[in-house]
Amino acid sequence: MLTGKKILLGITGGIAAFKAASLCSKLVQQGAEVRVIMTKSATKLITELTLQALSKNPVYTDTFDEKNPATIAHISLADWADLVLVAPATANIIGKMANGIADDMLSTTLLATQAPIMIAPAMNVHMYVHPAVSRNLAELASRGVLMVEPGEGLLACGYIGKGRMEEPETIVAVVNSFFDRQNKIALRPLAGKKVVVTAGGTVERIDPVRYISNDSSGKMGFAIAKAACELGADVVLIAANTKLAPPSGVKVISLESAKEMYDAVAAEWNDTDILVKSAAVADYRPKEVSEQKIKKSGDTMTLELVKNIDILETFGRLKTSQFLIGFAAETTNVEHYAMDKLHRKNCDLLVANDVTKAGAGFGIDTNVVSIYDGDGLVESLPLQSKDEVGLRIMELAAQRLSGAKL
Repeated sequence: MLTGKKILLGITGGIAAFKAASLCSKLVQQGAEVRVIMTKSATKLITELTLQALSKNPVYTDTFDEKNPATIAHISLADWADLVLVAPATANIIGKMANGIADDMLSTTLLATQAPIMIAPAMNVHMYVHPAVSRNLAELASRGVLMVEPGEGLLACGYIGKGRMEEPETIVAVVNSFFDRQNKIALRPLAGKKVVVTAGGTVERIDPVRYISNDSSGKMGFAIAKAACELGADVVLIAANTKLAPPSGVKVISLESAKEMYDAVAAEWNDTDILVKSAAVADYRPKEVSEQKIKKSGDTMTLELVKNIDILETFGRLKTSQFLIGFAAETTNVEHYAMDKLHRKNCDLLVANDVTKAGAGFGIDTNVVSIYDGDGLVESLPLQSKDEVGLRIMELAAQRLSGAKL
């Protein structure tokens, strides 16, 4: 699976560094070419000679120890890699990466590389949940850094909890999945398909200067549109109340209200293959819209609202061959409400999240979601960038559209 892939393995000074030897060996066994950078702390726990023997390549530890005078090592390695994998990734290297610190061979190379980066965090449970570490991980996820979440269990420090570096076999499987995904993108599985994505929060006017809306930024919908385009689809992005720059190669229809969004979806519906309803559509609108600014008068004001058309439910009833993906932003009982919404609105997939979770709310670049179908949970995605979430959602849609229920 990894034949010909160039993997730069960064090893930092956590006790889990001993697992890096097995990880390096397994990557090489799968055909990868592995080069290793170790931090000074890592060399206190495992020797350079061990990694040199396993990788069959020189091991780098010092920015100023240039092994080849014709090249600058950290730039050469940064350019060489197809993937940079940091395992274990301590709180220290995570903090350096999040804040752009480059004070050793590994952190300097990480700052210089344009290759995808994957980290496998490993640390004490209290360190892992510390607000600074959580913030740094969220920042890295928002930049597209891939995460191999740590496992739970007995840690070297004696505590029991989350923070143990995943086993090498699991990390190798994640690396394989990453390259498999890259191959799928190259195959363009949605070529020839039309994907319509709704995004942003609708605006329901009260008067020319006031309106009812919500906190949706449109970032998730824009990420899905980008992913669908990368997978080869012809994409129509129907966007409300967002200031985001649209992805290249995507047709954009900008509008405001729920009624306008319904009309736009209806106009695209007949030849649509996949409809992704990620927009946050207002359930109600003012019954009367004033043509002039409403002046302040009295201590109270009554605003009568009427129900908007339910776009997702309407097209759920109308669908024939179309594949329908809905979204549910919840604050409690996520699975219950997600499954109820999926069945009521005849969705093929329902993407749900708890917006009270760190990294999963509106207006940020990350998300934490669970994906459901009629049988229940399909997949739970950990904290990652919305671009990564969007790509996984569209991969699932492409698989289901082709008849493969994975």
